[in-house]
Amino acid sequence: MKYGITGAGGLIGTRLSEKLRLLGHAITPLPRLVEDPALLENLDVIVHLAGAPIGEGRWSNERKQLIRDSRVQGTRRLVKALSCLKQRPRVLVSGSAIGFYGNRGEEELTESSGPGQGFLASVCKEWEGEASAAGALGLRVVMLRTGIAFSTRGGAFSRLIQPFQWFVGGPLGMGQQWMSWIHIEDEVEVIRFVSETEAIHGPVNATAPAPVTNLQFTKELGRLLGRPAIIRTPAFTLRTALGREMADELLLTSQKVMPAKLQEHGFEFRFPRLAEALKELLGKG
Repeated sequence: MKYGITGAGGLIGTRLSEKLRLLGHAITPLPRLVEDPALLENLDVIVHLAGAPIGEGRWSNERKQLIRDSRVQGTRRLVKALSCLKQRPRVLVSGSAIGFYGNRGEEELTESSGPGQGFLASVCKEWEGEASAAGALGLRVVMLRTGIAFSTRGGAFSRLIQPFQWFVGGPLGMGQQWMSWIHIEDEVEVIRFVSETEAIHGPVNATAPAPVTNLQFTKELGRLLGRPAIIRTPAFTLRTALGREMADELLLTSQKVMPAKLQEHGFEFRFPRLAEALKELLGKG
């Protein structure tokens, strides 16, 4: 198949492009803002991953506007460009995030759960709204609500393991917040799976079926690294360093997300549980 990918140079987009090429698919990297409809000609699938990083730099008003506009306006322009085509792709797989659910404590979340409160929840809701508009153009639309993508090439996982390398690792806050994660290899397989599975549409949770608390994560990571995992970082320290809103929504929020739709359609995770995912990432397998 012929894939067009925005954000092809990002963490997920890079690995996705590599994997698809190995499988014999044609890849067309697309700019973050697609203005020219001609770029979308003769494509079978659009994978829309572009968006300004949410974890780089404090959330000033300007930074928050960039995060929102890069997703909402970028998706709106993409759909507008698609509307100009006579022969359109069959499917649009548009990025989203589990930030859609907000801070939900112990509640188990599936694709049927409603949106939460907060900045990221509002961004994801608008983002998905823009993507869903492509359905009126005849495309099958999938909104991929991705959890914390674990990869040694960068992203959140690389930042999470740094304190352990300096023997100062431990829980964030009280450590009771749920973390919904996915190994990068499963993430790219999910994208391929939803691209090819005609029965799948709408929101899809791209998370492993075994979420863990932050405390469970730090204990397992410390065990595998042979490092202590007892130095807790208090919530007020995180809020002072990052600002309350950013710390609460990125590090202290609790989201126990289940991949109900993927499981319903028979997707098989290569790394369904934390221990096996961490072993592979750390070269301990």
